[in-house]
Amino acid sequence: MPAPEQRLSFEKPIFEMEARLESLRQNANSPEIRDEIQRLRLGLAELTRKIYADLSAWETVEVSRHPERPQTVDYIDLVFDEFVELHGDKTFGDDRAIRTGWAKLDEFKAMVVGHQKGRDSKERVLCNFGCAHPEGYRKAIAKMKMAAKFGIPIVCFVDTPGAYPGIASEERGVAQAIADAMFVASTLPTPIVCVVIGEGGSGGAIGICVGDRVAMLEFSYYSVISPEGCAGILWKSGEYKDKAAEALRFTSKDLLKFEVVDDVIEEPVGGAHRDHRLMALRVKQYLRAQLRELTKIPVDELVEKRYQRFRKFGVFETEALETASEVSEEKPDGAQVI
Repeated sequence: MPAPEQRLSFEKPIFEMEARLESLRQNANSPEIRDEIQRLRLGLAELTRKIYADLSAWETVEVSRHPERPQTVDYIDLVFDEFVELHGDKTFGDDRAIRTGWAKLDEFKAMVVGHQKGRDSKERVLCNFGCAHPEGYRKAIAKMKMAAKFGIPIVCFVDTPGAYPGIASEERGVAQAIADAMFVASTLPTPIVCVVIGEGGSGGAIGICVGDRVAMLEFSYYSVISPEGCAGILWKSGEYKDKAAEALRFTSKDLLKFEVVDDVIEEPVGGAHRDHRLMALRVKQYLRAQLRELTKIPVDELVEKRYQRFRKFGVFETEALETASEVSEEKPDGAQVI
């Protein structure tokens, strides 16, 4: 059971039932109590399923930010058979907010690129809370190019509130680094699979989220801006973050409907933070299936499909506008109002 400070507000009924269940377990000395424990277990699973099936957009954000939610290094440990980390951008330094390295998944070799937020205070500061500097994206570019050189697929794990917007980051060209990463990924002659595992915020996310397949975990989000940032711009106050979250339409259900993502990976009952191993197993099954499919596609066709996938974003249909002559009307003095 998570520590009290890690409990989400809407989970209160779940924790109350878990506390009652734990109390009964400590005194399970009669058939009646054991029957009650079994009944409560079934009720707890159903209650958790019901609550998580009807989360608001803001509650989804809370789940995506849960401190116990599995991060990139957790998936590296649980999904891949081997991993050798690669460091540095050969220009400035080694940004710990983005991890890169060679990995092995069953019969597939892969280059893993992913954001890392950190667990405790020390690691979070070291990783800058998952907000990468330009050297992080330049590191990602260099490692993805290396993978493409050897024809090795790339797997990206996205989990960031956004790239770091500080003065030093801007001085070293973070916007250009993100743009370069997007451009390079769009043209690499090797399969790329991207999974949004938590937060997918702004350019910091899309910098390593250009791929042939883009998936989201069920309770992650992927957006041009955080709900707090959107609320600050539109309503001049972060208090409207829940309203902004609904307006942004950034949950997995919304983005699957809009065809921004290709797939949604179901999370364990109660969220990925409640069962890391089961979540990792589902991610592994997804990656295995996608790599088997994508590695069979000719490189030229793969790159063209990737290009067309992103070109269709933002395309919409409108009714043909009436011509000026059809909407104009004559005024008595001969002047036209259009």
